[in-house]
Amino acid sequence: MKSIALFIILCLFSNVNYSQLPAKMIQYPDVSGVHICFTYADDLWIVTKQGGTAHRLTTKEGRETMGKFSPDGKTIAFNANYDGNTDIYTIPVTGGIPKRVTTHGMPDNIKGWTKDGKFLIYTSRMKSGKQRFAKAFKISIQGGLPISMPISKVEELDIHTNGELVAMTDKSRLSRNWKRYRGGMASDIYLFNLKTLTSENITKNDSNDELPMWNNDDLYYLSDKDASKKFNIWKYNLQSKQHEQVTFFDEFDIERPSIGKTEIVFEAGGKLFLLDVTTKATKEISISAIGDFTALKPQVKKAEKYIQNIRIAPDGNRIVVAARGDIFSVPRKDGVTKNLTRTSGVAERYPSWSPDGRYIAYWSDKTGEYELMIRDLKTNSEKQIATQGPGFRYQLFWSPDSKKLIFIDQEMHIKLANVTNKTIEAIDQENQLFQGGLSEFSVSWSSDSQYVTYANSHENGNQHIVIYAVEKKEKHVITSAFYNDSNPVFSADDNYIYCTTDRVFDPVYSDFDNSWTYPNATKIGIIPLTKDAIHPIELKNDEVAIQEEENKKEGNKDKKKKTEEKDDDKDKKPVVIDFEGIESRMIILPVELGNTGRISAAEDKIIFLKHPRTGSKEEKSVLKYYDFKEDEEKTIMENVEDYELSFDRNNILVSSEGKMGVIEVAKDQSLEDKIDTSKMEMTVNPKEEWKQIFTDIWRLERDFFYDKNLHGLDWNAMKRKYEPLIEYAASRNDLNKITGALIAELNASHTYRGGGDVKRSPNKTTGYLGVDWEMDQGKYRIKKIIEPAPWDTEVKSPLKKPGVIVEEGDYVLRVNGIELTDYADPFVALEGKADETIEIEVSKTPDGKNARRYLVRPIKSEARLRNLAWIEKKRKYVEEKSGGRIGYIYVPSTGIDGQEELVRMFYAQHHKDGLIIDERFNNGGQIPDRFVELLNRPLLSYYKVREGNDWAWPPRGHYGPKAMLINGWSGSGGDAFPDYFKKRKIGPLIGTRTWGGLIGISGAPELIDGGYVTVPTFRMYNPDGTWFAEGHGVEPDIHIPEDPGKDAQGMDVQLDSAIGEVMKTLKENDKKPKRRIPAAEDRSK
Repeated sequence: MKSIALFIILCLFSNVNYSQLPAKMIQYPDVSGVHICFTYADDLWIVTKQGGTAHRLTTKEGRETMGKFSPDGKTIAFNANYDGNTDIYTIPVTGGIPKRVTTHGMPDNIKGWTKDGKFLIYTSRMKSGKQRFAKAFKISIQGGLPISMPISKVEELDIHTNGELVAMTDKSRLSRNWKRYRGGMASDIYLFNLKTLTSENITKNDSNDELPMWNNDDLYYLSDKDASKKFNIWKYNLQSKQHEQVTFFDEFDIERPSIGKTEIVFEAGGKLFLLDVTTKATKEISISAIGDFTALKPQVKKAEKYIQNIRIAPDGNRIVVAARGDIFSVPRKDGVTKNLTRTSGVAERYPSWSPDGRYIAYWSDKTGEYELMIRDLKTNSEKQIATQGPGFRYQLFWSPDSKKLIFIDQEMHIKLANVTNKTIEAIDQENQLFQGGLSEFSVSWSSDSQYVTYANSHENGNQHIVIYAVEKKEKHVITSAFYNDSNPVFSADDNYIYCTTDRVFDPVYSDFDNSWTYPNATKIGIIPLTKDAIHPIELKNDEVAIQEEENKKEGNKDKKKKTEEKDDDKDKKPVVIDFEGIESRMIILPVELGNTGRISAAEDKIIFLKHPRTGSKEEKSVLKYYDFKEDEEKTIMENVEDYELSFDRNNILVSSEGKMGVIEVAKDQSLEDKIDTSKMEMTVNPKEEWKQIFTDIWRLERDFFYDKNLHGLDWNAMKRKYEPLIEYAASRNDLNKITGALIAELNASHTYRGGGDVKRSPNKTTGYLGVDWEMDQGKYRIKKIIEPAPWDTEVKSPLKKPGVIVEEGDYVLRVNGIELTDYADPFVALEGKADETIEIEVSKTPDGKNARRYLVRPIKSEARLRNLAWIEKKRKYVEEKSGGRIGYIYVPSTGIDGQEELVRMFYAQHHKDGLIIDERFNNGGQIPDRFVELLNRPLLSYYKVREGNDWAWPPRGHYGPKAMLINGWSGSGGDAFPDYFKKRKIGPLIGTRTWGGLIGISGAPELIDGGYVTVPTFRMYNPDGTWFAEGHGVEPDIHIPEDPGKDAQGMDVQLDSAIGEVMKTLKENDKKPKRRIPAAEDRSK
């Protein structure tokens, strides 16, 4: 809990003294006739309009945002999570206990007050048919059931003083990190009449028009439509219908303006400004900051939650851990946990222990770039190996003589570092690895440190095995990539290379059509390195040896002596490899595998992690080994997520069910002694750490962004522009705001950031009955039971359980014996009741006459239920309006749920004469080539049968006309889907332009405090050599704009257009000749 204080505080930590500074990085301001309220350091504050010393209104854990003054200026409504969900609360401007107003389990976003101050206006997705759009509600300031406003899709809104005219946007990009955007999701401002349910688009441009604010008949709003493409304040007059630019900021965008009686308050570049709407004069408001912010002072933190990399010591007695930017040495069981680096504000990554146990290698950014450091544990000293400069590097792999290291960098260079002479040189180049592949890249050394083996990508998409001769600097490709061969390791005796190889082709057929896939393809291969190598799995023949006793003893002595000599000479004997014909010597290990990743070599053993076979959900990953001496497969330990073998090949570091430990290379092991990482502690100076995180984000975009020219940006200038703002940051959320603005400058899609060491309030799950509620005669009544299609069993209202006789119009009087009206609303009564059995008492009348009791189990979310009902309503409408000739398919994304929904709805309706594919509000996901293949299967033939219907082939195709619905909410994969649909000429695109975001992401390194940033790493372009229209989107063939008024009237103008287009084509097709069946042949002659 943050300490209760009356004044804002900022601290300078150069000498750990507190001082007074101007408060900047203010967010979400609002202004009344007297005060300004705002969010600062995650709390809600208030100050006079003249500035000066601000008072803190809230002190609870978590974040308070979006403060909005009541019309009389005496109360502030705001968003916070005090009770397990982001709800709306009110608090007097003089301070006090916050009062909860909304209680639904989904976030409620305050937008303002009604003119009389009796109701709050807010948006929520609690009743949305798709979670991509919100609806508008109003609620009494005393709480109770919310009242739905007749606006179906809305993000920002403000109500005119006449109470009838609403200025609104149906979408918003205020939380997106994408500057100068001009795609289909750019919002326009509509005037919506609550009385006539009609609407008018008053902006009609491709810029971003946001946050409408009424001042009598002048409508102020935020727009980036001037030449600078910076967000400024504009004005629209209701009478003249003219637009006028009011502010002209050209360095930083204006953010989150909010209007009072005669002024607009806003933030730009970390500073707070007040705009007088009468004089158009803008002035900066200075606010004093004094206090005791504990979030800004250096503090000792547990690093256990921030573990990023772990490696085992050569003898298995310790592990070395990279956590929150420091390197720790942690004992296997007993001993001291040591922080080896202790560098707040510096990131160390990917530690690796040398085989001789003396050194730990890792990457450190203490120089400003990630450089290779070697820490000598004997002298506790650190030295840098060469200078790499810009770039990001991954796991380090020591040679057995502890003199060399191999690693890969973000440009896919495979490099060799020589610790002795402090040099680093490139030895090979990859061309198909991105974040996942780079972080999993591994090598294996021969015991004489002369050879290293690894997998390299081939142009056919497979990998082949490479052996690199270190002294001769020669690369030998030993497999041809006809199959995918990877994960090579030298055997313990250097006589073989073990690898994984994908060469099992066992098709698995679909239950819905005649398509098939090839899962579970992996085997383990063994490659003898010399032509005379002994087969590791020799044929056996039992024989009886005849030997004199004395000779036997001498023989045993000689054998023992030779073994000892062999062991002594092992490290001295050079590894011999016969490269000629080496691939043809590969042997397949006789084990059932299917899926595996890492393999390792112990003495006379191959260790491998057997993952569940594709399609099996019951299996667990099992760590196994194949014993060559006994010619059998044995289980080391079950339920293992990952492992690493120690250099001495006797110990294994395993992770299992959230625990880590070291076990022996032996059968039937268990994790009895968990490694204790709770003692890893470090001192974190927040400002130093935030600077490191900012720099890391700046470097990651510089080093990984698909375009090395960064879209023409002066990236160094961007660093100079935004980095100074960190000095004014008062919370980790402030840092997210700054870094969001930085990456937004790239003018690219998929630029996201978030997380990190932020203070979060706990969430509480609410249970739902799948109904819309209403209040009638002082009791809660079921207005509507949400129902999907009759055949949908995925989720249903608990009130539709067999034996529960509850209907629309019934009253719910009690829950678990408690009067429902004793609660603020039904949502409070069901807090924490998801998936729990409860008793409800219902009646046909509010007096409880003939009441009935039922046991039901509330569901944890209504989102999918409402989605299914929304889909079914549209499907049924299309069926009825087309006379049953047209099928309706909704595709919510191009990810897993989109794959499920497309196939679910396609196979049920592929027999229809026509199809409408609705991909509006598509979330994106994967590249949807398979989606288009399914919809565009050409008719190849028919098959005549004696009885029943002839077969069309392919058997599950659709051969009639189709149309696709698109809009600005559809993006990423939702851009590619209509783009491919259009390229295949499957049918017309109807609606509005899509999002326009096809610069995709393939992963990026994690930030040291657990935060994340995405880096767009690939961009789509067309076969004709032109770019996909990033930041513009896919144009419809038939433009049908959104109409909030018609939407409110229950009309879907885009869907109606699609029905009309498909029906028109069907009528034209009806005039064409029908399918011709050839006459039966006489084949008797």
